[in-house]
Amino acid sequence: QVQLVESGGGSVQAGGSLRLSCAASGSIFSINAMNWYRQAPGKQRELVATVTSGGSTNYADPVKGRFTISRDNAKNTVYLQMNSLKPEDTAVYYCSAVVVSIPTRPYPYDYWGQGTQVTVSS
Repeated sequence: QVQLVESGGGSVQAGGSLRLSCAASGSIFSINAMNWYRQAPGKQRELVATVTSGGSTNYADPVKGRFTISRDNAKNTVYLQMNSLKPEDTAVYYCSAVVVSIPTRPYPYDYWGQGTQVTVSS
């Protein structure tokens, strides 16, 4: 099996910074894209940022210029550096990874972490 474990959430004042981490472990053969999503109360889950296995990145418009996604392939870990945080960034943040797992799922499969709360106060 494959597990994703997030860490780094918490409470911060507007303008502050947080760094989220998500480590994948288990029977991993390869990891393709790694992503961060978020879900605010009463809203749908939305994609925040993506990083491919080659290091290409993409961001949702609300976080461009403030958030940076990166990954350490040796550690099977993805990061989200969040700067200039705003109250509207308050949400549960989830990581996901498209993983080929041998022998469990020998094809690309989207695994999810349990989520970590980020609260930004004004």
